[in-house]
Amino acid sequence: MKENIIVSACLLGESCRYDGQSKPCEKVIELSEKYNLIPVCPEVMGGLKTPRHPSEIIGESVIGKDGSDNTKEYKKGAEIALSIALQNDAKKAVLKAKSPSCGKGRIYDGTFSGTLKEGDGITAKLFMENEIEVLTENEI
Repeated sequence: MKENIIVSACLLGESCRYDGQSKPCEKVIELSEKYNLIPVCPEVMGGLKTPRHPSEIIGESVIGKDGSDNTKEYKKGAEIALSIALQNDAKKAVLKAKSPSCGKGRIYDGTFSGTLKEGDGITAKLFMENEIEVLTENEI
């Protein structure tokens, strides 16, 4: 039986990103040959619509470019994604780099200028706190 891995749905071609697009990544899609890929989009699962205003982490909050506080939705989506990972005994996740949900190591800095800072997205951080190994598509 194949090992289960959680994957950001946008990396598998699902149009769930803030801009209504997807970011299919062939290296990630090819993982399906060896693993059972379980797609998640924490932002959508948390109740945000597609398309939506981009959001970035500012302090402890997730703020939309329009000034909306989306922290509650991001945290809810992260909890749902974690629940899915635990129910499926997933020990690894491949998540979208730089995302305020899924980014690992480097995320946008909250100025909506494309500038990166050190940090992790809400879901990536929760996964790592629960001993789920997180990789971005750039680490495959």
